[in-house]
Amino acid sequence: MGLYSRYVLPHVVHYACGQKPAMKQRGKIIPLARGRVLEIGIGSGLNIPYYDSGQVSHLWGLDPSREMWAIARRNALEHHLDAEFIESGAESIPLEDAVADTVVVTYTLCTVPDVDRALAEVRRVLKPRGRLLFCEHGEAPDPAVRRWQVRMGPAWRYLGGGCHLDRPIPRLLEAAGFESTDLQARYIPGWKPACFNYWGTATAVPARKRR
Repeated sequence: MGLYSRYVLPHVVHYACGQKPAMKQRGKIIPLARGRVLEIGIGSGLNIPYYDSGQVSHLWGLDPSREMWAIARRNALEHHLDAEFIESGAESIPLEDAVADTVVVTYTLCTVPDVDRALAEVRRVLKPRGRLLFCEHGEAPDPAVRRWQVRMGPAWRYLGGGCHLDRPIPRLLEAAGFESTDLQARYIPGWKPACFNYWGTATAVPARKRR
């Protein structure tokens, strides 16, 4: 891990993802979390203040970067959450099958190297009636904005720790076998190539219904 990734990037990510428009988006979905919750890419714990400690019995915070955990631990203690932090990428989640009532991903799928594998892991660890709560930025609907997403992609991925501007979130969820009946999408305030958001809840479609 280079000096930028270890010492600078965590602060950049914490600042960028902690802006008011993004925090407002978190507030729309995180309070829906119930039971045993797995948060993919917990980072510095920006979602923690929005969890309902009376509804969440345990929180697993998954992240490959230990440098991000110090703030997250303090937030968990302050908000009375039973939290356990796991150093791992999303492509290989070190939990048993069907253990999570809720899985949360916010502004995370953009940086996961293998999204298909990560979402397959999410399906594996979710209970049969569990829910995936998601809020992600991704592919914009306007051609002019999409051109900027492609043009700025390489530089953005370097500065943002592998963040992709234009991942097609709805198609990725569908391809992984998830169905959302309440998906919403719009631009939030900010630089348009990085600010087209998708959010909602999703459940895994049984294999027999996918045929």
